[in-house]
Amino acid sequence: MSEEEKINPGHTQVRGVLRVMGPLILLVGILFTVVGLGSFFSSFGGFEPPRYFWCGFVGLPLMFVGAVMTQVAYVGAIARYHAGEIAPVGKDTFNYLAEGTQGGVKTMASALAAGLSEGISGDKIGCPQCGNANDRQAKFCDECGSALSKSCSSCGEVNDGDAKFCDGCGTAF
Repeated sequence: MSEEEKINPGHTQVRGVLRVMGPLILLVGILFTVVGLGSFFSSFGGFEPPRYFWCGFVGLPLMFVGAVMTQVAYVGAIARYHAGEIAPVGKDTFNYLAEGTQGGVKTMASALAAGLSEGISGDKIGCPQCGNANDRQAKFCDECGSALSKSCSSCGEVNDGDAKFCDGCGTAF
């Protein structure tokens, strides 16, 4: 049993009837409209009124009903066709945008990671002697009493524990 039949029993039969009757009614409507308009325009040469002009008034509504029935009958096929045409374009667009923004995403992720790690360890500074976590503003370790200072890896200058940049060369810690 198809998915359509689970949702709406008899769906396949209704769709089959619409696919046959819709185009048939549309064709009959076109024929009536052509006869009615033909009768109207052929009466211009003489003094008689058009005999079959009423066919146009019957044909136009029949054309409308037939067109709507045909559209309903094929809406699933049309939607699947459109999806098949649109999906590859959407995929290509997404891949293009993802490729073009990859560097920016990496930069943002690095900045976020740096901010998070600074926020986690930003309140505390480790003692170089015992490793105890101390307040960043502290000058001496709460555990062992050693001086809390930072040595610059670039120039070797000893700086305060709360310094963000080296006093000697300006390198960021």
